[in-house]
Amino acid sequence: MIPVNRFTLSNGLKVVHNQDSATAMVALNLLYNVGSRDESPDLTGMAHLFEHLMFGGSENIPEFDKALEAAGGTNNAWTNCDFTNFYDIVPAHNAETAFWLESDRMNALAFNDKSLEVQRQVVSEEFKQVCLNQPYGDLHHHLNALAYKVHPYRYPVIGKDISHIEKVRSVDVRDFFYRHYAPNNAVLAVTGNISLDRTRELAEKWFGPIPARQVAPHVYPQEPVQTEPRRAIVYGRVPQTVIYKAYHMPGYNDRAYPVCDTITDLLSAGYSSRFYRDLLMGTTLFSKADASITGTSDPGLILLSAHLRDGVSVEEAEEAVTDSALSLIASPPSAHELERVLNRFEASHMFGTLGYANLASALAQCEARGEDINDVVPRQRTVTTDAIVNAVSAYITPANSSTLIYSPRQ
Repeated sequence: MIPVNRFTLSNGLKVVHNQDSATAMVALNLLYNVGSRDESPDLTGMAHLFEHLMFGGSENIPEFDKALEAAGGTNNAWTNCDFTNFYDIVPAHNAETAFWLESDRMNALAFNDKSLEVQRQVVSEEFKQVCLNQPYGDLHHHLNALAYKVHPYRYPVIGKDISHIEKVRSVDVRDFFYRHYAPNNAVLAVTGNISLDRTRELAEKWFGPIPARQVAPHVYPQEPVQTEPRRAIVYGRVPQTVIYKAYHMPGYNDRAYPVCDTITDLLSAGYSSRFYRDLLMGTTLFSKADASITGTSDPGLILLSAHLRDGVSVEEAEEAVTDSALSLIASPPSAHELERVLNRFEASHMFGTLGYANLASALAQCEARGEDINDVVPRQRTVTTDAIVNAVSAYITPANSSTLIYSPRQ
């Protein structure tokens, strides 16, 4: 059981805390409820751009990194479809520095053309490196657009097109900031060698004076039920053909979410998984096979993928992948097979929250989703064999499939 303390400031900032006296450090994790799903269709990539802009300095502190490093600290950030996350790690005796710095850029981010131009160039180069100059780099651009027709998940986090970032103006930046980066749209997780009383004192001192803002509503177009198969073929500078099959599934807070998560673990987690036994050891068709879920708050995707060896037909490979997934219906997992993947999930969760820094991130995400971190494993362990069979029958169907074939250019 992980001890968790919670309180909420008058401006709406949610704070979660865990004390670990065995370390000499403190981690602050500030998670904003804004991701790529909150962007305009003609200005995608804004949340990711802001991940960079937030390090560009505030009205009071021109260099965030320099101030934190002077206190012996480190920091980083990430963005996904649903959230933008910033974390700082500092010696416990300098914890107040992290509170000061994070609150200052939440309150008064600097909006200047120089910072925007610098970060725009950084993000544009990242787009080129990751999406344009790397094999399969734009795969999810094609797959997301195939699987989603109205929900903003159809755009990758990095942005739909590099031109969107290139045309961002200062007024766009200012508007996006005040619509999303607010105390009443964030969770602050504090872990490490710091008491609850000290955490409350510093949170009130530095974040308390920041006024709540009019936050953009978290309402998104509901993706229509898919009623027929979708299929696309893409050619590029890639070493081998890859098959991706995407199936719509419920969002994080749905009862079926842990079931779908367990399904992909049964298929591809470890050397005892069905994909490893059926596809990699049982055939000579593939060099790699995998299964995963997108893990999104709104309804997401079950992803099945396979890298084909030279000379293998797409039809034969696709049939083998689908048959292996559907084997969970014809041959339901035994009690031992199910227990193996549930134990694996619990071990992964446990080791992923052992360190105070990882724990801060996990606490923030659970709080943002209205979940107690101590309920994560018990929720997963409610999954039954019958639930798995029912979910595979409901979701892994031809009508619910979007298939992308990514092949070498001829």
